[in-house]
Amino acid sequence: MSDSGNGTLVRLAEVRKSFGDNVVLEGIDLEIERGAAVVIAGPSGSGKSTMLRCMNGLEAIDSGRVEFDGRPVVTTGREIYGIRAQIGMVFQQFNLFPHMTVLENIMLAPREVADTDRAGAEEAARELLERVGIPGKADSHPADLSGGQQQRVAIARALATKPKLMLFDEPTSALDPEMIREVLDVMRDLAHGGMTMVVVTHEMGFAREVCDRIVFIDEGKIVEQGTPDEFFNNTQSERAKEFVDKIIHH
Repeated sequence: MSDSGNGTLVRLAEVRKSFGDNVVLEGIDLEIERGAAVVIAGPSGSGKSTMLRCMNGLEAIDSGRVEFDGRPVVTTGREIYGIRAQIGMVFQQFNLFPHMTVLENIMLAPREVADTDRAGAEEAARELLERVGIPGKADSHPADLSGGQQQRVAIARALATKPKLMLFDEPTSALDPEMIREVLDVMRDLAHGGMTMVVVTHEMGFAREVCDRIVFIDEGKIVEQGTPDEFFNNTQSERAKEFVDKIIHH
């Protein structure tokens, strides 16, 4: 394990991905440092979600290389399970099991992946519910929760295997406006706690305030990347400039 404190946790080199004739990612080079919070921004259909899914092997690449913690990310074989256990992912839809309680949803992965005993898994799950601000919801079912609460359970569930990396794919886009903040607050706390995070989001206020770097992608290519300050106040490319103008004058 090359867990050497700082350094690169995720590396994409010359990554290419297409669906049929549609090239979705074209020559992506990207490094995510340990402890960094990186936002991937760009117009719809630019390849953001696909790039995220390539990082944990949910999507196979056509060519190039994806590495996580110094190991190649492959999409087949037993190796991928070990890698995925270290990468938490939160989707737009919450994907909770409706027939299980909140507590059971969170305990599932650690018991299956890490073979944690029930008492240990339950204690950890209750701590995670505390961390995401809904300790009282342990025995509720997902249908009894608001969208914001369900997404916070999904974050707790993703944290349950103690991942080294958290991926968020538009985690607030299915939520009503008043619930967005409660989810972003949890993500902000994670970032401040040093969690390595890659977030695909349209929430540019969050990007500006929380992330270390914004990576702007358009038509499957990284057009530019920089600190939030550079990105919002001094964009280099015409495409990124248009994007920022639209957001700011939205």
